[in-house]
Amino acid sequence: MIVSGARRFSPVTAFDEALLWALALLLSISLVMVYSASIAYAEADPATNSRFFFLTRHLLFLGIGLVGAGAVFTRPTAWWQKHAGRLFLIGLVLLVAVLIPGIGKVVNGSRRWISLVVLNFQPSELMKFATVIYAADYTVRKSAKMHSVTEGFLPMLSAIVVVAFLLLMEPDFGALMVVMAIAMGILFLGGINLRIFGGLAVMAAAAIVLLIVTSPYRLKRVLGFMDPWEDPYGKGYQLSHSLIAIGRGEWFGVGLGGSVEKLFYLPEAHTDFIMAVISEEFGFVGILVVIGLYVWIVRRAFHIGVEAKKLERYYPALLAQGVGIWLGIQSFFNIGVNMGLLPTKGLTLPLMSFGGSAMLMNLVAVAVLVRVDWENRRIMRGYKV
Repeated sequence: MIVSGARRFSPVTAFDEALLWALALLLSISLVMVYSASIAYAEADPATNSRFFFLTRHLLFLGIGLVGAGAVFTRPTAWWQKHAGRLFLIGLVLLVAVLIPGIGKVVNGSRRWISLVVLNFQPSELMKFATVIYAADYTVRKSAKMHSVTEGFLPMLSAIVVVAFLLLMEPDFGALMVVMAIAMGILFLGGINLRIFGGLAVMAAAAIVLLIVTSPYRLKRVLGFMDPWEDPYGKGYQLSHSLIAIGRGEWFGVGLGGSVEKLFYLPEAHTDFIMAVISEEFGFVGILVVIGLYVWIVRRAFHIGVEAKKLERYYPALLAQGVGIWLGIQSFFNIGVNMGLLPTKGLTLPLMSFGGSAMLMNLVAVAVLVRVDWENRRIMRGYKV
């Protein structure tokens, strides 16, 4: 069976070199664009007073993330399956801890960070990773019961409801959307009964609508997204300036460093709205390059999962595809917000935006994906993993 698999896939190298090059290119673009988007803020803020402040910290975060990714790559996928429950529990504990005054740090009205001196760690980023690990393990363990509401569906629903409650307490509605998408996507790929999945989708949609209409803050964001020009100096401020930046870029952009919107007009230019700056400086072509890189990475994640499934490695298969869902859906949300297709959610662009905990967990997730691919290739060559 291994021999036939080797003939079918014919792996030549130990790693997917195209995937690694795509990741390297994204991280290189990230370095350049975080520096470009943050210069004005870094020079004007007395607390930083250096144009290199955000670039230096971003390099530090990348270094920490790459070291963490290297350590994670040494762990076999079976290790993650064995400790999936513990990791999910750790994520829950940290989500509770961040809500405790004195532990959780409040920024812009949200209590989402725990100060670790070097960086402010965001437990919701760990929870996204933990959800991938746990949902994949849960789906494999419950594969024979995925057609049962009580045994296959309710336990996972209960876990996600607890996570949702804790995330809404921060509040972090964007992270909740990503966690829900990861869990539902893995359950769907794992073969959950379509009627149960349909009911879950309806319930999720109803819950999202209810959360929006019962929260003046979230309702204000949705109304601002529907017509940002109605109140361009109020609820539509972020989106209107993002659209101006995208419009100024036209086909080929105004050139690296030439963005006007990053000069104190566009809030969070180096984090949530970095795509708008890319668009302004590199135009439609720049947008296509970045989106193309994300499409390639997500496509490879799903293909790696398919290869693992053909080798009857069902947990690694869902693990790889779960990482693909995470990176894909969060990229879609962020780019959609920048382009006015979705209301603002406070989500970073994976592997691109400035942010320590986000970059760390994104690189850790990618390391798990590369590990799944590496194990597939070894098995197809006849080696053990």
